[in-house]
Amino acid sequence: MKPWELSRRDFMRGSVGLAAYTLASHPLAATAMEAIGEEEVIPFLEAQPIGKMLQWQKLTRWVTPTEDVYEVKHYGRPTSKPDPWQVEFTGYLKKPHLFTVPELQKRKHKSLYATLECGGNGSSKNFMGAIGNVKWTGTPLGPILRELGLGNRSREVVFYGADEKIEKIRDNDYPQHFARSLPLEHALEDDVLLAWAMNDEPLNEMHGAPVRLIVPGWFGIAWVKWLTRVDVLDRRFMGRWMAREYVTIRGEDRPGSQMNWRETSVCNIDVKSIAARVVKTGPGRYRVSGAAWSDGTPITKVELKIDDGSWAPVTVEKKPVASKYTWCFWHYDWVNPAPGEHSLVSRATDADGRVQPASEDSEIKNKRTYWESNQQWPQRVRLG
Repeated sequence: MKPWELSRRDFMRGSVGLAAYTLASHPLAATAMEAIGEEEVIPFLEAQPIGKMLQWQKLTRWVTPTEDVYEVKHYGRPTSKPDPWQVEFTGYLKKPHLFTVPELQKRKHKSLYATLECGGNGSSKNFMGAIGNVKWTGTPLGPILRELGLGNRSREVVFYGADEKIEKIRDNDYPQHFARSLPLEHALEDDVLLAWAMNDEPLNEMHGAPVRLIVPGWFGIAWVKWLTRVDVLDRRFMGRWMAREYVTIRGEDRPGSQMNWRETSVCNIDVKSIAARVVKTGPGRYRVSGAAWSDGTPITKVELKIDDGSWAPVTVEKKPVASKYTWCFWHYDWVNPAPGEHSLVSRATDADGRVQPASEDSEIKNKRTYWESNQQWPQRVRLG
């Protein structure tokens, strides 16, 4: 066993969240996704996610089992690993330092629930399951940075993974480790973690073992896996995955002016929802259920449109665990629908007034890259 590996017994002995996790990870009475009597799931007519992604119509748990959480690799899994594994803190710090994984684990740690979503999730019908709701446990980053002494010029924090590749930059080849950055004030927030456990199990290699950065409310591209270095800079970091990739190009309509094409970095999660399942609960009775999520801004409303009808409010379920960064489940009881095909589409609204857009809205229509695809996705069913 490596020094950073934990047995389940060792981890659970120090865990304070077992009861909450047990409650959250199994079907709950009266929740949107719970089986109701002798349920009959009505399949959607459109193509659904393929590959290792969340299968929405099979979703019955508020917490996504680890084996069902998607995986994205940009430079592949690391081929060489330090032994022992260490996380190096460098840059504009008064006391640069190396931490082994056991040293990080001995520090004060915390658990939180947060939804992990790929920045491209929803870009097509086949790629709309790159998401999962997970319990993460790790060491808060902010106290470490403060203890090591931030310099007067400290402005930005860059996170490097062990995965690497040769990149061509301005016609020259440079070895590069995968890296993303956060503004210093964000890196100091209480919920940014150096995680070493996932769903009350030691983090596995696929999901970034032994240490992964957790940035609740941001897309998964920012959650650097196989973390080896935390570097504090005095200026903006502009690596490939901040400045050239995961950049959204979107047209801004300005009346009487030429279209302004704006480039923005893929960072915080957009407001979003999906109709996930349709279940027949009895003669002439169906339950439509789904999920809604955002960057931590509370979801204030979810609505459902059936065919060409008006938007109707749905029942938003109370989360089994208090966490601002997780999805919520919702349901709508559909009574005596006509036989035949029907279209179902949901939209969510958050406390900042952001409304999940339709595909014809300028926010989506004028987008030229596939990231941040939070448009409403209609689903079709056929009832007998």
